[in-house]
Amino acid sequence: QVQLVESGGGSVQAGGSLRLSCAASGYISRPYCMAWFRQAPGKQRDIVARIDSTGATIYVDSVKGRFTVSQDNAENTLYLEMNSLKREDTAVYYCAAGPLRGGHCNIEMWGQGTQVTVSS
Repeated sequence: QVQLVESGGGSVQAGGSLRLSCAASGYISRPYCMAWFRQAPGKQRDIVARIDSTGATIYVDSVKGRFTVSQDNAENTLYLEMNSLKREDTAVYYCAAGPLRGGHCNIEMWGQGTQVTVSS
């Protein structure tokens, strides 16, 4: 069973930057999808960005141009570089992974989450 462990969360002022990391403990068979989700208090968990085993990326509109998702296949690590952070980016961020089927990301694994807090 692959385990996902996030790190890199914290508190930052608006306009600042953070980089989240997600280390996968084992091999995820291809084709796969890895994604970052976030959940703010009282709200549902929503996808932020995803990357698949071909390197293709997709972002939610609210983070385009500010966030960058990337992966280091040699180290089995997923990253989320977050710049120009806004208060509304405050949430628990989750790493997720699963098989890519027909272009759809079928999430089967979740990390424990890491808190990101942006203050004005």
